[in-house]
Amino acid sequence: MKVARTVRRRGKGGDRIKSLPISINFVMAFVIILLPFHYLNNYKVNTQRLTNNLELRYNAAVDTAVRDAADSLKFNVDQNKEVQYQSRKKVNVNVSAGIESFWNTLYLNFEAQNDSVMQGVLKNYVPAIVIIGYDGYHMYTMDRYKNKSNETEVKHLLQPKKPYAYVDQYQNSLSFTLDDFVTVYERTTDTWHYGKRSELAVQIPSVPLLQDETTFNSVRMTTIVNTIQEDLQYQINYYNEHAKRYGISYTFTLPTISQEDWNNTVDDVGVLAFVQGVPMGNTTYNHYALGGSRLIKSHPVKGAINKQTGLKYYFRSQCEGYSSAYEIQETFGTEKEAALSGYIPLSCQNRINP
Repeated sequence: MKVARTVRRRGKGGDRIKSLPISINFVMAFVIILLPFHYLNNYKVNTQRLTNNLELRYNAAVDTAVRDAADSLKFNVDQNKEVQYQSRKKVNVNVSAGIESFWNTLYLNFEAQNDSVMQGVLKNYVPAIVIIGYDGYHMYTMDRYKNKSNETEVKHLLQPKKPYAYVDQYQNSLSFTLDDFVTVYERTTDTWHYGKRSELAVQIPSVPLLQDETTFNSVRMTTIVNTIQEDLQYQINYYNEHAKRYGISYTFTLPTISQEDWNNTVDDVGVLAFVQGVPMGNTTYNHYALGGSRLIKSHPVKGAINKQTGLKYYFRSQCEGYSSAYEIQETFGTEKEAALSGYIPLSCQNRINP
């Protein structure tokens, strides 16, 4: 493409500039038209990248909070309430410790540990927490209650424990656990029985479900999952009725959870938490996390800042001697998560190998 020089000619009207060639006019027009689209595309790409990074940070924060909560379920002052030898899954869960640990870690990772307003905002985006126990579960959700002034308030409250109950076609009632121990009400004799499925199958042959181990486990698993799902659906719908009062227009829903995740959920005592509707750029953040106490094999990783140098380091929570020189900023589930957030590994002579 040839570009002609601009030529000045003198005429009656004084100096005038000869028009540029048509090809250059076309190129300029083309650039002017495409420039906004190029800028908009770059803006969208950058926004998406920032959103993805923020989502990863949020996921790590919620996952770590749930893992800490699940690990705290095992904290019992009374040694008689520790795991029983008859079943490794028979754990007397410390529900209050689990809930408290969840909020503490979540506040820390969202930098709201000293901000009561921010803490209240975060709570509005947590429609439900489920504490899965050995022979029943607790739901921690929004509910009405009467305060000391006899005024009705709405806040997160811990619901009473609900059993994994099932009634067969013969009106026999069974209360399942996370293993093969079961409580059975035999309708024909009006009697209660408790023990392992194999033992009760001999004692009460009139209850068909006890006779086959495969069928028993299938019904047990389905009952536990369906019971929790149905209660969650009700509680989340109830929560939607009150969310608008707090300026939240987002409609909370029960997410689709894979069967594998559900199987992991009801395999051991643990915590299932939902975080939904958190504003994140042009979209909203939604996530659910599962933490089983038996699956906690490593100590949490602490992200901290050196008070003198301002450098960011991470170390295992059981490391000693760092509390005075370092200020804890975040908690992570793995060292990889801490490293991705810009923290440098700090050696620990007292490291305990998981």
